Amino acid sequence: MQLFSASFADGQRIPGEFSFCLPDPAHHVCLGSNRNPELAWQGAPEGTKSFVVICHDPDVPSRGDDVNQEGRSVPASLPRVDFFHWVLIDLPAAVDRIEAGEFSNGMTPRGKPGAQAPHGARQGINNYTDWFAGDHDMSGDYYGYDGPCPPWNDEIVHRYVFTVYALDIEKLPLTGRFGGPEVRAAIAGHVLDQASLTGTYTLNPALAG
Repeated sequence: MQLFSASFADGQRIPGEFSFCLPDPAHHVCLGSNRNPELAWQGAPEGTKSFVVICHDPDVPSRGDDVNQEGRSVPASLPRVDFFHWVLIDLPAAVDRIEAGEFSNGMTPRGKPGAQAPHGARQGINNYTDWFAGDHDMSGDYYGYDGPCPPWNDEIVHRYVFTVYALDIEKLPLTGRFGGPEVRAAIAGHVLDQASLTGTYTLNPALAG
Protein backbone atom coordinates (compact mmCIF):
# COMPACT_ATOMS: atom_id res chain seq x y z
CA MET A 1 0.00 0.00 0.00
CA GLN A 2 0.97 3.63 -0.44
CA LEU A 3 -0.38 6.59 1.53
CA PHE A 4 -0.29 10.16 0.22
CA SER A 5 -1.50 13.58 1.33
CA ALA A 6 -2.12 16.78 -0.61
CA SER A 7 -1.98 18.58 2.77
CA PHE A 8 1.71 17.90 3.54
CA ALA A 9 4.63 15.88 2.21
CA ASP A 10 6.12 12.93 4.03
CA GLY A 11 8.70 14.15 6.54
CA GLN A 12 7.66 17.79 6.17
CA ARG A 13 5.91 20.26 8.48
CA ILE A 14 2.15 19.95 8.90
CA PRO A 15 0.50 23.28 7.98
CA GLY A 16 -1.09 25.22 10.82
CA GLU A 17 -4.63 24.77 9.51
CA PHE A 18 -4.42 21.09 10.52
CA SER A 19 -3.22 21.85 14.04
CA PHE A 20 -4.97 22.20 17.38
CA CYS A 21 -2.60 25.04 18.37
CA LEU A 22 -0.68 27.74 16.52
CA PRO A 23 2.34 29.73 17.72
CA ASP A 24 1.44 33.05 19.31
CA PRO A 25 4.17 35.58 20.21
CA ALA A 26 2.20 37.06 23.12
CA HIS A 27 0.80 33.91 24.73
CA HIS A 28 3.03 31.15 23.28
CA VAL A 29 0.03 29.44 21.63
CA CYS A 30 -3.45 30.09 20.30
CA LEU A 31 -6.09 27.76 18.88
CA GLY A 32 -5.75 26.55 15.29
CA SER A 33 -8.31 25.56 12.64
CA ASN A 34 -7.98 21.91 13.69
CA ARG A 35 -8.97 20.45 10.31
CA ASN A 36 -8.05 16.87 9.52
CA PRO A 37 -5.60 16.66 6.60
CA GLU A 38 -6.40 15.05 3.27
CA LEU A 39 -5.32 11.42 3.01
CA ALA A 40 -5.43 9.13 -0.03
CA TRP A 41 -4.18 5.58 -0.42
CA GLN A 42 -3.81 2.92 -3.06
CA GLY A 43 -2.66 -0.66 -3.46
CA ALA A 44 -4.88 -2.26 -0.82
CA PRO A 45 -4.61 -6.04 -1.14
CA GLU A 46 -7.34 -8.31 -2.39
CA GLY A 47 -9.59 -9.37 0.45
CA THR A 48 -9.56 -5.98 2.18
CA LYS A 49 -12.90 -5.50 3.96
CA SER A 50 -12.28 -2.30 5.90
CA PHE A 51 -9.68 0.29 6.82
CA VAL A 52 -8.46 1.72 10.11
CA VAL A 53 -6.74 5.10 10.32
CA ILE A 54 -4.57 6.01 13.30
CA CYS A 55 -2.60 9.20 13.87
CA HIS A 56 -0.20 9.19 16.79
CA ASP A 57 2.64 11.33 18.10
CA PRO A 58 5.47 9.13 19.46
CA ASP A 59 7.33 12.12 20.90
CA VAL A 60 5.12 13.18 23.81
CA PRO A 61 6.95 13.74 27.13
CA SER A 62 6.60 10.80 29.50
CA ARG A 63 6.58 13.28 32.40
CA GLY A 64 4.78 16.63 32.43
CA ASP A 65 6.74 18.51 35.10
CA ASP A 66 8.39 20.94 32.66
CA VAL A 67 5.66 21.08 30.02
CA ASN A 68 4.72 24.66 29.08
CA GLN A 69 6.46 26.10 32.15
CA GLU A 70 8.04 29.55 31.91
CA GLY A 71 11.82 29.53 32.26
CA ARG A 72 12.05 25.77 31.75
CA SER A 73 12.27 23.39 28.82
CA VAL A 74 11.34 19.79 28.13
CA PRO A 75 14.72 18.11 27.61
CA ALA A 76 15.34 16.13 24.45
CA SER A 77 16.70 13.31 26.61
CA LEU A 78 13.36 12.74 28.35
CA PRO A 79 11.75 9.37 27.44
CA ARG A 80 8.77 9.75 25.13
CA VAL A 81 5.39 8.01 24.84
CA ASP A 82 2.60 7.69 22.26
CA PHE A 83 -0.22 10.24 22.14
CA PHE A 84 -3.14 9.33 19.88
CA HIS A 85 -4.61 12.18 17.83
CA TRP A 86 -7.05 10.19 15.70
CA VAL A 87 -8.52 6.70 15.85
CA LEU A 88 -10.89 5.85 12.96
CA ILE A 89 -12.26 2.33 12.42
CA ASP A 90 -14.73 0.43 10.21
CA LEU A 91 -13.99 2.61 7.17
CA PRO A 92 -15.52 0.72 4.19
CA ALA A 93 -13.19 -0.99 1.70
CA ALA A 94 -14.60 1.18 -1.12
CA VAL A 95 -13.19 4.32 0.49
CA ASP A 96 -9.67 5.28 -0.58
CA ARG A 97 -9.61 8.97 0.32
CA ILE A 98 -10.46 11.29 3.18
CA GLU A 99 -11.01 14.93 2.28
CA ALA A 100 -9.37 17.75 4.23
CA GLY A 101 -11.77 18.90 6.94
CA GLU A 102 -14.17 16.00 6.34
CA PHE A 103 -13.88 14.58 9.87
CA SER A 104 -12.77 17.67 11.79
CA ASN A 105 -13.18 21.34 10.92
CA GLY A 106 -12.58 23.33 14.08
CA MET A 107 -11.88 22.84 17.77
CA THR A 108 -14.74 21.80 20.03
CA PRO A 109 -14.31 22.54 23.76
CA ARG A 110 -14.93 19.36 25.78
CA GLY A 111 -14.45 17.34 22.60
CA LYS A 112 -16.40 16.39 19.50
CA PRO A 113 -19.25 14.03 20.36
CA GLY A 114 -19.84 10.37 19.76
CA ALA A 115 -18.27 7.60 17.81
CA GLN A 116 -20.34 7.83 14.62
CA ALA A 117 -18.47 9.25 11.63
CA PRO A 118 -18.86 9.75 7.84
CA HIS A 119 -19.07 6.67 5.59
CA GLY A 120 -20.57 4.65 8.44
CA ALA A 121 -17.20 4.54 10.19
CA ARG A 122 -16.59 4.96 13.92
CA GLN A 123 -14.10 7.07 15.82
CA GLY A 124 -12.48 6.46 19.16
CA ILE A 125 -11.36 8.97 21.74
CA ASN A 126 -7.98 10.65 21.38
CA ASN A 127 -5.56 11.51 24.18
CA TYR A 128 -6.77 15.08 24.62
CA THR A 129 -9.39 13.28 26.70
CA ASP A 130 -6.66 12.56 29.24
CA TRP A 131 -4.77 15.82 28.77
CA PHE A 132 -7.79 17.99 29.61
CA ALA A 133 -9.23 15.69 32.29
CA GLY A 134 -8.50 18.14 35.09
CA ASP A 135 -9.45 21.30 33.17
CA HIS A 136 -12.83 22.69 34.22
CA ASP A 137 -13.45 24.39 30.86
CA MET A 138 -12.05 21.73 28.54
CA SER A 139 -12.59 18.31 30.14
CA GLY A 140 -14.60 15.74 28.19
CA ASP A 141 -14.35 12.86 25.73
CA TYR A 142 -12.49 13.99 22.63
CA TYR A 143 -13.67 11.84 19.73
CA GLY A 144 -12.14 11.85 16.28
CA TYR A 145 -9.31 14.05 15.04
CA ASP A 146 -7.67 16.78 17.08
CA GLY A 147 -4.40 18.01 15.65
CA PRO A 148 -0.91 18.85 16.91
CA CYS A 149 -0.30 20.95 20.02
CA PRO A 150 3.14 19.94 21.33
CA PRO A 151 4.65 21.75 24.34
CA TRP A 152 5.88 25.19 23.29
CA ASN A 153 9.06 24.64 25.31
CA ASP A 154 9.94 21.17 23.99
CA GLU A 155 13.51 20.79 22.75
CA ILE A 156 12.48 18.40 19.96
CA VAL A 157 10.23 18.65 16.94
CA HIS A 158 7.33 16.23 17.21
CA ARG A 159 6.40 13.65 14.58
CA TYR A 160 2.81 12.81 13.66
CA VAL A 161 2.45 9.40 12.09
CA PHE A 162 -0.67 8.74 10.02
CA THR A 163 -1.15 5.02 9.32
CA VAL A 164 -3.83 3.31 7.24
CA TYR A 165 -4.39 -0.39 7.92
CA ALA A 166 -6.17 -2.70 5.47
CA LEU A 167 -8.11 -5.33 7.44
CA ASP A 168 -9.69 -8.69 6.60
CA ILE A 169 -12.83 -7.90 8.65
CA GLU A 170 -15.58 -5.31 8.07
CA LYS A 171 -16.14 -4.29 11.69
CA LEU A 172 -13.85 -4.37 14.68
CA PRO A 173 -15.36 -6.07 17.76
CA LEU A 174 -15.21 -2.92 19.86
CA THR A 175 -18.14 -1.37 21.68
CA GLY A 176 -18.59 1.67 23.87
CA ARG A 177 -15.65 3.94 24.56
CA PHE A 178 -12.32 2.93 22.99
CA GLY A 179 -9.02 4.54 22.09
CA GLY A 180 -5.74 3.83 20.34
CA PRO A 181 -4.47 0.98 22.55
CA GLU A 182 -7.77 -0.90 22.25
CA VAL A 183 -7.77 -0.51 18.46
CA ARG A 184 -4.17 -1.65 18.14
CA ALA A 185 -5.04 -4.76 20.14
CA ALA A 186 -8.23 -5.41 18.13
CA ILE A 187 -6.54 -5.25 14.70
CA ALA A 188 -3.82 -7.72 15.68
CA GLY A 189 -4.05 -10.72 13.35
CA HIS A 190 -6.35 -8.89 10.89
CA VAL A 191 -3.92 -6.54 9.12
CA LEU A 192 -3.39 -7.43 5.45
CA ASP A 193 -1.20 -4.43 4.72
CA GLN A 194 -0.50 -0.93 5.99
CA ALA A 195 1.05 2.37 4.92
CA SER A 196 2.26 5.39 6.87
CA LEU A 197 2.97 9.07 6.32
CA THR A 198 4.75 11.30 8.83
CA GLY A 199 4.41 15.05 9.32
CA THR A 200 6.28 17.24 11.81
CA TYR A 201 5.21 20.12 14.03
CA THR A 202 6.63 22.38 16.72
CA LEU A 203 5.43 25.39 18.70
CA ASN A 204 8.94 26.18 19.95
CA PRO A 205 10.14 29.39 18.20
CA ALA A 206 13.73 28.21 18.56
CA LEU A 207 12.98 25.17 16.39
CA ALA A 208 10.51 26.67 13.93
CA GLY A 209 13.09 28.14 11.57
